[in-house]
Amino acid sequence: MNARQLRLFAAAILLIGLVVLIWFTPDSNAVWHQIRGKLTEWQQFTNENLLAAIAIFFAAYVAVTGLSLPLATVMSLLAGALFGRWLGTVVAVTAATSGATLSFLSSRYLLRDWVRERFGPRLRSLESGLEKEGATFLLTIRLIPLFPFFVINLAMGLTPIRPRTFVWASWLGMIPGAFAIVNMGSAAAKVESPRGVLSL
Repeated sequence: MNARQLRLFAAAILLIGLVVLIWFTPDSNAVWHQIRGKLTEWQQFTNENLLAAIAIFFAAYVAVTGLSLPLATVMSLLAGALFGRWLGTVVAVTAATSGATLSFLSSRYLLRDWVRERFGPRLRSLESGLEKEGATFLLTIRLIPLFPFFVINLAMGLTPIRPRTFVWASWLGMIPGAFAIVNMGSAAAKVESPRGVLSL
C-alpha cells in the first residue's frame, strides 16, 4: 500500500468513525440533564482540587472538539458552572481552540489532497480568496455561529489557511460566544436546555 492509498484508507476510517460517533452521540439536552444531576458533586471536587479539575475538563473538552462531537455548548455551560464566567471562558476557549486545531489538522492531512484532485478547478477561486482573506473569513464565521462548530473545523482544513492563522482567528472569534454561554452556565440550575442557549 503506497502513501496515497494509506492516506485515503485513513481518511475513510476517520469519516466512518465520525459518522458513528455523531450518530451515537447522546442528545445534548439529555447529556446536560445528566450533568446537572452530578453538578453539586463536581463543583465540590472543583473547589477542593481546582488544578486537577481544570486538567480533567480541558482534556475532555479537547477530546469532544477534536472528535467533532456536537457537544461544545454543553461543555461551555459546564465550564461556567465549574469555574465561573472569567476562568471558565479562558479554559473553554483555549480547550475548544486546541480541539478545533486537532480536527483541522486531521482534515487537512487526510482529506485535502483528495478534495483538490477531485474538485481542484472549482476550488481555485475559493482558495485564492481564502489565502488572502482567510483570517477575516474565519473570524467572521466564528463570531456569527451560523454553521456547526465541528463543520467549520473540518472544512477549514481543506482550505489553504495557515494553521497559525486558524488558531488565533478561532481563539479570538470564539471569545464572545463562549463568554455568553459560560456566563449562562455559571447559573447552571436555571439552564434547562443547551439548545435554548443558542436561540435568538
